[in-house]
Amino acid sequence: MQDSQPQPSRRRFFAGAATAGAAAAAVVALPHIAAPGATAAAEPVPAPPERGGGYRLSAHVQQYYKTTQL
Repeated sequence: MQDSQPQPSRRRFFAGAATAGAAAAAVVALPHIAAPGATAAAEPVPAPPERGGGYRLSAHVQQYYKTTQL
């Protein structure tokens, strides 16, 4: 009598692990992606200054500054 069970292989294991990892990453990342129109409506962009120097202290810059404080 011969067993008809397939032999486990490393290649199949790693392919399955990679697929599961990619699926988990997609599940985690997709709910956090906002619609393109939603971010534009949330923060209106002011007109650039007449003399140049268009630096603005926007929300993402403020968040960066908070993360760099000691």
